[in-house]
Amino acid sequence: MNYKNRQKLVLLAFLLPIISFAQTVDFEDFRDECTTITMGKKATHDGSVRTSHTDDSHRTRSNILIVPAANHPKEATVTMYKRLWCDTTKMRSYRNDSIGVIPQVEHTFGYINTAYPCMNEKQLAIGESTIGGRNTLQSDNGLIDCQRLCGLLLQRCSTARQAIATAGDLLKKYGWIDAGECLTIADKNEVWHLEIYGPGKGNKGALWVAQRVPDDHVAVNANASTISLIDTTLHDYFMYSDNLFQLALDSGWWKKGEPFRFCYVYAPHSRTMLACRRREWRVFDLVAPSLHLDPNTELYPFSVKPDSLVSIEKMMSIFRDYYEGTEYDMRKNITVTNDSGKTVISPLANPFMTVDELKLHKVNGGWHQYGERAIAVRFTMYGTVLQCRNWLPDEIGGVAWIALDNVASSVYVPIYCSVTDLPTTYKTCGRQTGFSKDAAWWAFNRLGTLASKRWGSMRHDIDSTWQPFQNEMFTEQPVIEKKALDVYNAKNPTKTIKILTDYTNLYANKAVQKAWDLGDQIWTKYDGMW
Repeated sequence: MNYKNRQKLVLLAFLLPIISFAQTVDFEDFRDECTTITMGKKATHDGSVRTSHTDDSHRTRSNILIVPAANHPKEATVTMYKRLWCDTTKMRSYRNDSIGVIPQVEHTFGYINTAYPCMNEKQLAIGESTIGGRNTLQSDNGLIDCQRLCGLLLQRCSTARQAIATAGDLLKKYGWIDAGECLTIADKNEVWHLEIYGPGKGNKGALWVAQRVPDDHVAVNANASTISLIDTTLHDYFMYSDNLFQLALDSGWWKKGEPFRFCYVYAPHSRTMLACRRREWRVFDLVAPSLHLDPNTELYPFSVKPDSLVSIEKMMSIFRDYYEGTEYDMRKNITVTNDSGKTVISPLANPFMTVDELKLHKVNGGWHQYGERAIAVRFTMYGTVLQCRNWLPDEIGGVAWIALDNVASSVYVPIYCSVTDLPTTYKTCGRQTGFSKDAAWWAFNRLGTLASKRWGSMRHDIDSTWQPFQNEMFTEQPVIEKKALDVYNAKNPTKTIKILTDYTNLYANKAVQKAWDLGDQIWTKYDGMW
């Protein structure tokens, strides 16, 4: 069979998903899957401390809001919510039901309010990854879930250690009502992984442990507990709740005299899932290939020293990864014979297949919640790469690089932690509007959906647009920051913030327009080739 006829056969498998720009796969299986990567200041090329997050859930909101700093009266409270599925909106989403209030503090910091709030004006930054844990740990006797906790910490704290201590105090008093979560918390000097679980059914409080990433190391959380042995004498590297060991003893999950491996005591199932540990391996292998880590190992080191200092570009490229060039690339068995007689991956094969496409092609591993999955996935709502820099004023030093939808077909735009506003399209939630040019997320979702259907060809169109644009933003970063710093040093912080707000909005608007234009270009260029 010649190359063109083979293309036509493969094409039939891809026609149904292209009917709608919105990806229609049932995302319930993927609602809790996120990846976060952290780097200490001596592991990065510029000395910044970094954390990050991909929100891999097509139920969470897509808009980004700026919450300003505020002063509050003594009697002020903060409403807490329980997040529940909602299928009555134009797109599947969550609804938030009020379940109570907690006292507000006198002053709250301004912050960038993504679905999981990510960075405040003091350069405190948070990434997130759901890690589950034993079902018997989860309790409904509390008020605080993961999204609310992220917001509370960014409002009230300026360092990672303060945030961890504050989380411990809040959860002990008001109770954790979520599944197991890992928050990766960075400030200008260090980054920690905070793993949180419920205290057991019917109980109030939380169980938690935090481990610091060494300054010259890289760490990752991919929906599995990664904290293992805890050295209680190293106060600079470990913090934990006072019920950590007793609860394990009382539950029969650990006996005195045995090694206490936290991840196996409280979240043993997470260590067995390929979807988790394969991503851990991939991150470590990309930054430290000299270690020759086994891709089938069950428990990797908590963190590794990279072979070379990691640039911001390299970190972003890791989030775009889908195992290309490895045996775990799901496209590798979807091949055709080209006109030269060589067997090659079909241009219609894509790494972002829907469930039906995966079944049709009998992809090994299943590529579902408990099988394989790559770092870059089609059901990402947004991704962050968060830079914290201690040699710059907070207004300039904190940058949230944010990409909307699938990171592999998107671009990271810099949002400085001090900005006072964002374009209207970024503030508009696409879940409520349905497909709309009024919401920035839809520009990137449409583009990603189109590109995934003929990835082998369209990826080149994606790269030829986004790579120069991303490089332009990297080139402009030191220029705008010098201008802002000169103004700051002239004792004009208000003007500094305006410069950065205007800059952020300029490139945010440019990115959205380029996404719409590129989607139009692809639709036109490949007309008749679907």
